[in-house]
Amino acid sequence: QVQPVESGGGSVQAGGSLRLSCAASEYIRSRHCMGWFRQAPGKEREVVARIYSASETPFYADSVKGRFTMSRDTAKNTLYLQMNNLKPEDTAMYYCAAPRKGQFPLCNRPEDFSFWGQGTQVTVSS
Repeated sequence: QVQPVESGGGSVQAGGSLRLSCAASEYIRSRHCMGWFRQAPGKEREVVARIYSASETPFYADSVKGRFTMSRDTAKNTLYLQMNNLKPEDTAMYYCAAPRKGQFPLCNRPEDFSFWGQGTQVTVSS
């Protein structure tokens, strides 16, 4: 299976913006959902945003609501995460992920996902 590939991370100052991309191969069209996660040093991996194949409406963690926007381009098999008004606490490695084909998990926890990218680092300085 081809793994998702994230890009677009970097270092920004608080209040800045970044746009992450995830080249998701066939996952976008064939999987029940796709998710963006992040993991800061010493912390557990947490879901940032998720979107279901049957819906156009993403779901967001409370910590990023109103600042982050998840979208997808099925023609390009690409997932995006637009991050605005970044805060130092957003500093983490960001991952996109997909569940196994034919599985229909809730998609709100890492255990629901089987295919992960290598991650892209986001660092926000104050």
